[in-house]
Amino acid sequence: MRRAARALALLVGGVVALDRALPPDLSRAQEVSAEVTDRDGATLSVFPVAGGVWRLRTTIEDVPPAFVAMLLAREDARFRWHPGVDPLALARATAQAVVHGRVVSGGSTITMQVVRLLEPRPRTLVSKAVEFVRAVQLEARFTKDEILGLWLTLAPFGGNLEGVRAASLALFGRPPMGLDPAELALLVALPQRPSALRPDRFPERAAAARDRVLEIAEAAGALSPRAAAGARARPVEAGRHAMPRLAWHLAAREAGGRRVATTLEAPLQAALERLGAETAATLDERANLAVVVLRNADRTIAAHLGAVPGEARAGTLDLTRAVRSPGSAFKPFLYALAFDAGAVRPETRIADLPRRFDGYAPENFDRGFAGDVTAAEALRLSLNLPAVAVAETFGPLAFVAALGRAGAPPRLPPADAGPGLPVALGGFGTTLQEATALAAALADDGSVATPVWRAGETAVRQPFLSRAAAGAVRAILAGSTPPPGMPPQPHPPRIAWKTGTSWGHRDAWALGVSATHTVGVWVGRPDGTPLPGRTGRETAAPLMLRVFALLPDPGPLPEAPPLPSAPALARLGPTSADRLRLIFPPDGAALAAGGVVTLRAAGGQRPLTWLVDGAPIASVRHRRDTAWRPPGPGFYRITVVDAEGAAAVAELRVRSP
Repeated sequence: MRRAARALALLVGGVVALDRALPPDLSRAQEVSAEVTDRDGATLSVFPVAGGVWRLRTTIEDVPPAFVAMLLAREDARFRWHPGVDPLALARATAQAVVHGRVVSGGSTITMQVVRLLEPRPRTLVSKAVEFVRAVQLEARFTKDEILGLWLTLAPFGGNLEGVRAASLALFGRPPMGLDPAELALLVALPQRPSALRPDRFPERAAAARDRVLEIAEAAGALSPRAAAGARARPVEAGRHAMPRLAWHLAAREAGGRRVATTLEAPLQAALERLGAETAATLDERANLAVVVLRNADRTIAAHLGAVPGEARAGTLDLTRAVRSPGSAFKPFLYALAFDAGAVRPETRIADLPRRFDGYAPENFDRGFAGDVTAAEALRLSLNLPAVAVAETFGPLAFVAALGRAGAPPRLPPADAGPGLPVALGGFGTTLQEATALAAALADDGSVATPVWRAGETAVRQPFLSRAAAGAVRAILAGSTPPPGMPPQPHPPRIAWKTGTSWGHRDAWALGVSATHTVGVWVGRPDGTPLPGRTGRETAAPLMLRVFALLPDPGPLPEAPPLPSAPALARLGPTSADRLRLIFPPDGAALAAGGVVTLRAAGGQRPLTWLVDGAPIASVRHRRDTAWRPPGPGFYRITVVDAEGAAAVAELRVRSP
C-alpha cells in the first residue's frame, strides 16, 4: 500500500512539475481586440488585433443560455463531467471509423478544441497525444465556464472573425444576447467549416448546417419542437456588417486588448453622430464640428463627437481638444465673476457707446450701439463695449487667473504686458471640452470639474462661481432670443445658452445648460481658416438646440438664488448726456466727390482727434469740427476720439461725380 501511495505521489508530482515546466500557451486568448463599451455594457467601438483579426473577449455571461445548450448538444454533451478527454466519445469515433473506413465523427471535446485554437498544430497522432495532455492541463487550471469562455473567444467564423461576439456583430449587427434561435444555431454550426459555410456566399450550405444543429438541440431537449421548427423556417439572412465605431475619438485613446467601460450612452451617441453627419452635409466641404454632452449631476460625458468623418474635413482629429478662439462664448463667465466680486450687478447700467480703452477701441458685432443698457441686457445681447468695460472694472488678469484655476487656462498670444482687455471678447485660445466644463458650472452650484468618461472615475469639483452668480447668469441667458428658424422656449424656460463667433468667422460656438445636461458645440474649419457667413448664433446654436432635443425633457431651469447685498453700482462708462457723438456725416452717408466735407462732433471732452481710415488728419484740436477733402470716390471710415479716449465712428461712401 505504501509503495502504491508513493508511486501515485511521484506520478502526481511528475504531472505537476511537467505542467509548470511546459504550461499551456495562452497568448492567443490574451491578445484580444480593444473594446470600448457604454455605461450599460453595450459595445461602442472595437479595434482589431495584429493582422486585422476581430477577436473580442467573450465569457459565458455574454451569450444566451440557449447558445451554450445548443453548443454542448452539438459538440460535447458530457463536457460538464469529463476531465478534458472523453473516453466514450473517442471509443465511438474509433468504432465508426473502423466500420465505415473513414472518419464519421470526431472525438474531440470542447477542451481539446480549445487546445487546438490556442496552439494550432498539424493533425497527426503526436499532435493528438499533445492535445490530450494539454486538455487535462486546462481542466486543472480553469473552471468549465472559463474553458467555455476560451472557446467563445477563439472559435473561427471565417475570414478575420474569431469568437462568438465578433461573429455576432459582424454577421448580424447585434450582440449574441439579441439573436434568435435560428441565428444562434448558425453560430454553433459555422466553426465546423467556417469558409465552406459562409452564409453570405453559401446560404444553402449554411442553412443545412444550421438545421442539423437545431435537430440535435431538439433531440437533446435543449430546444422545444416548436422553437426548433420556427427556427428552421427562417431564411439565412446573415451578411457582413461594419464593426461598431461609435465615439471613435474617445475610444481611440485606449490601446491594448482591454475592455474599457465608459459613461457614454450608446443610443444617444448614435443619434448624435447621425445629427452631426446631417449638419456637416450643410456646411462647407472642409468644415467640421464637435459636440460634448455632460451630465450636470456628476460631470460625466454622456455623448462625445470629436468630428464628423471625412478626409477633407480632417475627421480623424478630435476637435473637442483643439485650441480655438471662443469669441463671445466666455462673456457669461466674466460677468459671473464680476457679480461675485461686487464689481458689477445685473442692474448696473453700462453705456454701450463709442469709447477707447487706453488705445483699444472695440466695436459690436453689428457695428451699432445700444446706448444705455443694464449689465443683464448687455450680456443677453452680447454687446462688446459693455463686456470690455466689465473686464476693465474686474481686471483682465483676474479673469484669466480665475479661468486657469478652474482648469481652463487661456492660451494667450505673446505679449510683454500680460493679458489685456481683448480677453473679454475671446482674445485667447481654449478647447470645447474646457468650455463645456465651465458652462456646466452655470447649471447648478457654480463648481467646475474636468469631465470624466471612464466608468468608475469621479469628477473632482472645485469652486469657480458662487451659486448666486451662476444662477444670475443662468437666468439672464435663459431669456436669449432663439436663433432664426427655431421655436421659442416654453415657459418657464428649459435652456440657458450663449453663442460666440471668433474674429474673422473662424469659429462658431454655442454653450447651453439645462437642469440635467450641458451641451457644447463648435463649428469651423480644422485648419483655422475663415468660414464666411457662419456665426455661433446661426450655425452652432441650432445644432446645440437639436442636441438638447435628443435628451429627455429636463424640466424648468433651477431658480436662481439672490445675489448677496452689495453697495449699489449705478453705472460704468460715460453717460449718455455728454457722450461723444458724430453729428456729420451720419453713418452710411453717401456724398458726391469733388468738394470739402465738414466733419462735426458733439459731446465728449476736448481736444478732439480726427482720423480717416485710421490715419490722423489736420484739425484745430479745441474745435468740434474740421474740414476734410476726400481724395476720390470710395468708402471711408471717419473716427473722432476725445481726451478721455471715447470714440465715435461713421462709415460713408463718396460717389463718382
